[in-house]
Amino acid sequence: MSSAVLEWTAAIFSVAGVWLMARRLLLAWPVGLVSVALYGLVFAEARLYSDTLLQVAFAAFLAYGWMNWRRHAQQDGQIRIVPLARHHLLRDVAVAVTGGVALGAVMHFLTDAALPWLDAMLAALSLMAQWWQARRHVAAWWVWILVDAVYVGTYLVKSLHVTAALYLFFIGLAVMGLRAWTAARQAPPPVAQQSSPIA
Repeated sequence: MSSAVLEWTAAIFSVAGVWLMARRLLLAWPVGLVSVALYGLVFAEARLYSDTLLQVAFAAFLAYGWMNWRRHAQQDGQIRIVPLARHHLLRDVAVAVTGGVALGAVMHFLTDAALPWLDAMLAALSLMAQWWQARRHVAAWWVWILVDAVYVGTYLVKSLHVTAALYLFFIGLAVMGLRAWTAARQAPPPVAQQSSPIA
């Protein structure tokens, strides 16, 4: 498979996965697993090693999210959105920033990574957003909007034009997801689930 075909295929699966995620459907997780496998190959070829490692981590988060969402699926197959506690937000941001700096140092000093510091920080923030998504928090979409905007510029610099266009599209999907999840969070839960514990 040529680099261009690989990138386009990865882009198609990624769009499908994010669209399904915005709609809170379980199918988002297996589609997402295919997309990260393909993008792992794309980023390895571009020497964006933090992004390559990120796809491996994403696969683990996607597997966790799939299991977590299956446990909390409503009768219509969609997922109930839960609030993100302030202390969890602060803890997760601190972990992500620390991890991003540490990974950036490793990539800067030990590899020939193209954009070691930026790539590492975006990878760390993306993992935080993926974790929040798996935990069903609206805040994940705010992080995706920010990260995707920076990724657009990053991929243009690396001449990954299809992926840059994809991430521009992802910003729109993230806005759609933000609106849909915010509306779902504000809607009253079904009577049968009102007494369910929040996880």
